[in-house]
Amino acid sequence: MTGSASALVVGVDGSVGALTAVRWAARVARERNLGLRLVHALPELPPPYPRGDPTFEQIQQAVGARGERMLAEARAVASTMAVETVVRSERPAEALLSEAEGAAMIVLGTPGLRPLGRVLLGSVSVALAAHAPCPVALIRAHAGEDEPPAEGPVVVGVDGTSASEEAIAVAFEEASWRGARLIAVHCWHEAFLAAVFEEGRWTMDSTAMEEHEHELLAQRLAGWQEKYPDVVVERVVRAGRPAEQLLDLADRAQLLVAGSRGRGGFSGLALGATSQSLMSYALCPVVVACGTRAHAK
Repeated sequence: MTGSASALVVGVDGSVGALTAVRWAARVARERNLGLRLVHALPELPPPYPRGDPTFEQIQQAVGARGERMLAEARAVASTMAVETVVRSERPAEALLSEAEGAAMIVLGTPGLRPLGRVLLGSVSVALAAHAPCPVALIRAHAGEDEPPAEGPVVVGVDGTSASEEAIAVAFEEASWRGARLIAVHCWHEAFLAAVFEEGRWTMDSTAMEEHEHELLAQRLAGWQEKYPDVVVERVVRAGRPAEQLLDLADRAQLLVAGSRGRGGFSGLALGATSQSLMSYALCPVVVACGTRAHAK
């Protein structure tokens, strides 16, 4: 990808959500001395218009000009920093996946929460969160028209998978840059085992199980606090479903970090259920730590 190394890449589609994402990304880029690249993917046009006026070529030109206007508006939102803009002819998911090669992060705007408290995830968000070779941030206004929060802790879900290791790496880096406290959350769900133990007339030692889960979290975080001594870490171990516990903490966070897949994830699935829930319901920006980027402890 030309010109995008060490840059934040933002998808621009003319929506309010996209402009919110541009503002968020511009602030991050300025703080970290990164480039900012705004990308607009041209929509796929239907077969040639059956009449001669306008011609198909004129429609193509109008669509391209409309995309350039969207990028100009987004560039103005990015304020005074130098911004690179590009119009691509592929479908949005294909264009942004290509742009993700070598990018520091892909940033997407999302709509506000729907009346039922859920945002309808688009296919582009899901595809990028599942397959991009770099972290993918989904940004929405915190409440109403308010900007995403700039204060509060960074929250990360830890389950011991390889995707979780990537999330831990991204979370420590983000917390360090932001000067924020890091809340590392590990959840254990005993409902299924409790039913099995009850049927077998066995006694479950919940205290021993909780101690084991605390040890597991400590093992997963080992080495990271040495690498980031400036980051204050709060360890949270809770019984319950991960999505519910993480969303509760995310209400007061400035960033929520998750892996693309969790325990028991199948490689053929696009995205883990917990990640999709966090992307759909969280009030703060969500970073899905996907890809194969190495982070040495």
